[in-house]
Amino acid sequence: MQDRGYPTLAEGTRIWARIGLLSFGGPAGQIALMHRILVEEQRWLGEKRFLHALNYCMLLPGPEAMQLAVYIGWLMHRTLGGIIAGLLFVLPGVVAIMALSWIYALYGNVGPVEALFFGLKAAVLAIVIQAVIRIGSRALKNGAMIAIAAASFVAIFGFAVPFPLIILIAGLIGFFGARAGLPAFRGDGGHGKVGKVQVDDADTLLGAESPDHTQVDRAWAFRISAVFLALWLAPVALLFAILGSSNVFSQIAGFFSIMAVVTFGGAYAVLAYVAQEAVQNYGWLAPGEMLAGLGMAETTPGPLIMVTQFVGFMGAFRDAAGLSPLMAGTLGGLLTTWVTFTPCFLWIFLGAPFIERLRDNEVSTAALTAITAAVVGVILNLAVWFGLHVVFDEVRTVTSFGLDLNMPVWSTLNLPAAALVLAALVAVFRFKLGPVTVLVGCAAAGVVLGVANIA
Repeated sequence: MQDRGYPTLAEGTRIWARIGLLSFGGPAGQIALMHRILVEEQRWLGEKRFLHALNYCMLLPGPEAMQLAVYIGWLMHRTLGGIIAGLLFVLPGVVAIMALSWIYALYGNVGPVEALFFGLKAAVLAIVIQAVIRIGSRALKNGAMIAIAAASFVAIFGFAVPFPLIILIAGLIGFFGARAGLPAFRGDGGHGKVGKVQVDDADTLLGAESPDHTQVDRAWAFRISAVFLALWLAPVALLFAILGSSNVFSQIAGFFSIMAVVTFGGAYAVLAYVAQEAVQNYGWLAPGEMLAGLGMAETTPGPLIMVTQFVGFMGAFRDAAGLSPLMAGTLGGLLTTWVTFTPCFLWIFLGAPFIERLRDNEVSTAALTAITAAVVGVILNLAVWFGLHVVFDEVRTVTSFGLDLNMPVWSTLNLPAAALVLAALVAVFRFKLGPVTVLVGCAAAGVVLGVANIA
């Protein structure tokens, strides 16, 4: 145990503000940052408890890094601590993405800005491919996991099987595989060591035992659930009642509320679902613009899923419904963020007390192993889908014999884009450059190509 005393709520708030401002690099980078600060530096909690919380958050729909922040904030400083941790984790990203959305909406078709985002798309594609390999190397430890990942990719890429159904089936396979005692479904839920320093739970400020406020209290669970359900769904119901189901704000509120419930497996898996629906079904933005938004989210602090704010902004911006486009876009972006992140508090405050009771029950979280493997296949689909729309100017859909397949029009190969993607891949895999460096370098290269009238 540390000699210093238990941190006050004010001290905890300063730590969460620091984490929020430094949370670059997507889910993996954010989880590693929290481990370094909370486990290694502050010694608030130990390795086993950190991984237990992370495994639970990986099982939830939505952004696991933000939910992990809420979970640990709740562990340390009760409900208020969880709310502060979650808000400070997302606030810098909300401000940054909103500012970039305005710039994109106003100047996105201006030559230099368009060229800059041309470069960002190539970098984002390389980073998504890196995520496939990174998560795959951790999750695909045996033939069964490889088979689940491959089947997931074929199902979603070749046959357009809904993402939630893929995750449900994978979870059931993992659960029953573990119940049957099959070795392939045993393990730590797909996570290896998170940081360089391993800290025992007993040698921390929180200690090895669960604090009193983490004990299951069904009355408290009912009250907190009612509050956050009202905060989440009351605005959605009001929009549908006043504006109707065909209004863009109602569609944004409804779609992203559904997303908050059915999207499992982390940010990259969520993005595959959002891209499929927002681009192909709703037509809120083009495939290239989805990549531009992802580039914004990769280069700003906060959860990677903050790209959804850009999606909501552009959808409302283009269907302003009597408002000024920028006002409609701002409201659409904020609405998206509200219905995306409010349920995260509900999942943690409702479920965390029960999960704390299961810290030594491996079977209860065994399904995560198969879900993580399925997510690898889903993210690979995202990489291929993005790649087709970056490298080719035209993509056609083949629908026959049950297939629902995106195929490139080979004559529309964009050579400058392909060359920039190749350069980004070399930077990521050969020279091990960080995501921000790659994004900045590709953006600069895009501007140069644009000025030279090559891009």
